Amino acid sequence: MRILAFDPGYGITGWGVVEEPPLLAVDYGAIETSARDKHEVRLLEILNTSRELIGRFKPSFIVVETLFVSKNAKTAGGVYESRGVILAACAESGTEVIELGPTTIKKTVTGSGQATKQSVHQMVKRLLGISQNIRPDDTADALAGAIAGILAAKSRMVKQRIRSAK
Repeated sequence: MRILAFDPGYGITGWGVVEEPPLLAVDYGAIETSARDKHEVRLLEILNTSRELIGRFKPSFIVVETLFVSKNAKTAGGVYESRGVILAACAESGTEVIELGPTTIKKTVTGSGQATKQSVHQMVKRLLGISQNIRPDDTADALAGAIAGILAAKSRMVKQRIRSAK
């Protein structure tokens, strides 16, 4: 099973591809947009790169992290728009989307929904056998989403089998 996960952001959108068995990082990186570009150009960059990643990696499922409510409405708006264009690329591809919140991802990867960002990143490195620091942080967050997505996808498939067996 191969999972492509996105940690949506306006300036930086982390992405990671994880597959199993065995659990390993296929590739990871970030979509970075320039603050000098027009708003719509930045969103188009995120859309086009998301499409390209989906086409290149052909994932079984795509994880898109849900957002927590931000105190900064301007920042939150850009992140929601980024998330929207990623979801549009997913819909266009026909790949099933799994939406997971930050607390669920933290709990799946570390055992605690209140884990620190540093704890999550250390566990991602350990689980995927990555020795170097993963930068930017959004990329490590996306890899954590992909790991959590594998478990969520398996759970979803089991539930579908149970329903079809009835």
